[in-house]
Amino acid sequence: MSAIFITATGTDVGKTYVAASLIDHLRRMGRLVDAIKPVLSGYDPGVLLRALGLPVTEQDIDRISPWRFRAALSPDLAAEREGRRIDVDAVITFCQNAVDRRRDILLIEGVGGIMVPLDGERTVLDVMMALQLPLILVAGSYLGTISHTLTALDALFRRGMQVLAIVVSETPGSTVPLADTVDAIARFAEPVIGLPRQPAAPGKADTTTDALSRIFGR
Repeated sequence: MSAIFITATGTDVGKTYVAASLIDHLRRMGRLVDAIKPVLSGYDPGVLLRALGLPVTEQDIDRISPWRFRAALSPDLAAEREGRRIDVDAVITFCQNAVDRRRDILLIEGVGGIMVPLDGERTVLDVMMALQLPLILVAGSYLGTISHTLTALDALFRRGMQVLAIVVSETPGSTVPLADTVDAIARFAEPVIGLPRQPAAPGKADTTTDALSRIFGR
C-alpha cells in the first residue's frame, strides 16, 4: 500500500485523530510518511504537520492543504461564504500529483463524511472514485454510528471501492462501549478495528499500536 485515502461516516468522528495516529505508527515502523488534507473548513492543519514532525509554517500548510476555509461548514458552503468555489478537478489532480511524488506512503485525509459536497454537483466520494485508492473508513462509537457506518459502506461497496479497514475511533463521553460498537459493525463487514482515545496505562499493552498494526503489520 503506497497511498491510502482516509474518509469518514461524517464530520467530527475522529478522522484526523486516526490519520495522526497512523502517521505516528508508520514513522515508528521506520516508514517515510507524508500526508495531505487538500480541502478543509474550520480546521487546524497543524495537527497533521505536527504528526509528521514538521514545523507549522504557512508554506507547509499551503503544501498539504491548498483549499482552506474559515467557516466550520460543508466545503461548498464555506467556499461560497468567502466568494470562492472549489475546483474539484484541481483537487483530484493535486491528490494524484501527491501520489506520484510520494517517497513511501502517502495518506490523504478527506473532509467531512464520504458524501459531503465540494461544489454544486460533486462530493468527496467523486474524488475517491477518481483516485481509486484503497480506503480507511473512520466511524465514531456514539449511539447511532452503526447505521451511519453501514450506510456509508453500502455507498462505497456499490461503487466498487476497496475498503481496507473500518476504524471505530472512540467517541469521548459516549454511553456506548467501544468494544460493543466494534462487535456490532463486525457482524456486517470486516476488518473492524477499535481505536481507543486513552493511551495504555504503564505495564499494559498499547491497544492503539496493536489496533494500527492490524492494518500495516508490526
